[in-house]
Formats: sequence, structure tokens, C-alpha cells
Amino acid sequence: MTVPFDLAQLEALAAVVGEGSFDAAARRLHVTPSAVSQRIKALEQQAGHVLVRRSRPCRATAAGEALVRLAGQVDLLAQDALDALEVLGGPTRLAVAVNADSLSTWFPAALVDLPAGVLVELHREDQDHSARLLRDGTAMAAVTADAEPVQGCRSRPLGAMRYVAVAAPSYLGRHLPDGPTREALAVAPVVAFNRQDALQDRFVEQLVGPGLRPPAHHVPEQQAFVDLVRAGLGWGMVPERAAAQALAAGGLVPFAPGQWLEVPLHWQHWSLRTPTLDLLTSRVVSAARSGLRPASGRRSPTGAGSPAF
Repeated sequence: MTVPFDLAQLEALAAVVGEGSFDAAARRLHVTPSAVSQRIKALEQQAGHVLVRRSRPCRATAAGEALVRLAGQVDLLAQDALDALEVLGGPTRLAVAVNADSLSTWFPAALVDLPAGVLVELHREDQDHSARLLRDGTAMAAVTADAEPVQGCRSRPLGAMRYVAVAAPSYLGRHLPDGPTREALAVAPVVAFNRQDALQDRFVEQLVGPGLRPPAHHVPEQQAFVDLVRAGLGWGMVPERAAAQALAAGGLVPFAPGQWLEVPLHWQHWSLRTPTLDLLTSRVVSAARSGLRPASGRRSPTGAGSPAF
């Protein structure tokens, strides 16, 4: 079976979407912006669809996303074929979407001692939104909270990341002197990673029911997140291993002792089988086995009694 599209045109499409502009794509491909534009127009004429939204940054349309994925799959297959033939080619690039908490805890173990010639491009994205990067072709694999596989992908469970709520003692004295009541939680500020981070809202709902959206600070960096919680800016959800370290260092206490929030994580990747993608999958599964809890599907208890906190 032959690929029914010109490979140079597919490469141009992937470069425009990946780089965000025609000019940047031209620099990456070492051609002129006019040549990139001509390739995209020819590909759109053949496909019968508009493939690129000419915005800032440029984004793929739904039809374009399918062809960006195809471009990435063709490139990966070609590189693995060259490796099998022991023919010198370019590096094999693996674009992977990973949530920040996995990046700061268990995921790096999957990348230790990767084979020579394999380059990883990590995209930091919230676990509730990382599947989007699979859909638009930006990533060929992702750590995601979505169990349902994206079209053209496979999904397998990895385990669960447990989070605990921590705060500075002075913060609790100011904002929650009577404990986590519904009235106090409605106005007590939280620290969230970004606007997509819903962990704090989900934990509040678990504690006192739905309907509350506490005011939130957004701190998109792991160490600064913990430091600002310790400084009393707000309370926040922290992975249990990081929470244990922070509690041992002092300045933080459990926000709701004996309770936690578990987030089941899944590994989704393109359905095609290649040695490089299979190797990465086996490494990720192994790292998750060591770094995550088995997914239990249980909510935390409503009272004390957590084995860890």
C-alpha cells in the first residue's frame, strides 16, 4: 500500500503545525516560506479540505490533524526501518505529552539510558487535557487521565497518582480555624498549577459536595508551587511522595488528614507498532509500576485512617 500523499507536503504540514508559523516551518525545513505555502496548498487541494488555520500560532483543522498524525507515523516508521537496515539516518524523535506531576516524579525513570539516536520531545500538559495533543498530532504518546483511546490510538492503564492536601499552619489558622467547613472552603484561596488544574476543586467536592469554586492562585512550576503553599498563599494538592518530603522538611501540615484524591493515569499511543514506540511503552509501563499506586477506584475515607498521612 502506498501513501496517497506527497511526503514533502506532509512534512511541510507537520512543520507548520509544530512550529506554529510558515516562516518557522521554512527555517526548519531549510526552504523558503513560499515553498512551504505551495506545498500546503497542493496538499489541501489533493485532500479536498482546509488543513491549516492561518492563525497565530497556526493550528491544524480536524482534517489537518489526521494528516499531521500520518506525517509523524511515516517518519517514525522510516527511521525504524533505517535502524533495522543499519543505514545512517537522522535521529528518531518521540513526541510525548506528560503531566507536570508525572514529570517531576516517576516518568523520568522511563527515559534513562535511551538508545543512541532516540530523541524525546516532552510536552508538559495537564493529564485531563493531554489527549488533545494526540488528536492534533503534536504527540505520538501521552500520559493521560482519559481511559477512552483517541481515534487511531491504544490505551492501557498505568496506575494511580495519589494526591494529598497540604497547607501552612498559619494559613489554616487564618482561613480554616474551624476546619474544612463548606463556608470556609468557599472563600479560602487555593494554589493551582494553572487554569486547567482541577484537582483542588475535585477535592473540595469530595469533602463537602459540589457547587464551590474557591478563589485560586495559578503557579505553573512545581517547586514554586510547594514554596508558595508553605508561605501561606493558599492550600494545594501535592503528589504523596512530594508531600511526604515537604511535610518532613517542616512548614506544612496535612490540610485534611486521612483523606486523599487518586487520579488514574493511562498511557495512550499511536496504534502502529514500531520497535522504538514499543520500547518506549515498555519503559513507561515499568516506570509507572514502580512510581504509581495500583488503581483502586476508591475515594478516600471521610474520616482519619489513611495509611500514609
